Amino acid sequence: MNAVLPIAREDLPVDAVALARFLLGKIVVRVWDEGSASGRIAETEAYLTGDEASHTFRGMTPRNRTMFGERGHAYVYLAYGTSFMLNVSSGAEGTGEGVLIRALEPITGLDLVKRNRGEAPIRDLMRGPGRLAKALGIDRRLDGVDLCEEGPLWLGSDGYTVPKIGVSVRIGISRDALRPLRFFIAGSRFVSGTVALNAAH
Repeated sequence: MNAVLPIAREDLPVDAVALARFLLGKIVVRVWDEGSASGRIAETEAYLTGDEASHTFRGMTPRNRTMFGERGHAYVYLAYGTSFMLNVSSGAEGTGEGVLIRALEPITGLDLVKRNRGEAPIRDLMRGPGRLAKALGIDRRLDGVDLCEEGPLWLGSDGYTVPKIGVSVRIGISRDALRPLRFFIAGSRFVSGTVALNAAH
């Protein structure tokens, strides 16, 4: 693997759909005092202005204010009282859009990841947003972290090019559920979702 370099904010598309596609193949890096772990983004979902499924649909709150800020920051929330979710803020400041990171292909730091997730198969360590956050120890303490700077959690690139992007409806929501706003690396075994969804293009 080539060296992983932080992604500059100016390289992040402002549009949430464009960002969701751009992030595929990029790398999430998690750093602890005892070491680091990383994974390649295999699956994303976009959440837009006026989107009933988005946390920003009814405006800014203390919980979702990160999504209204500068793009390229971590928005972390607790879903259903059980699992944290990692999102990347997008859009111009004040817009309130974001991209959910749904799955990672593990790259480095497997021992640290398994410390958090247990002895799950490698394919399942970070396949799904809840598993991903647990594997990397992501919780609300990381909400608002600048992902364009090396720190406890950041986004990088090693120059990898995604061969083909798949598109489907989003997963696990009831409002605005049929919008084709889920993107994934076609053919990746680390993508969550059903076989039928992952065949959608």
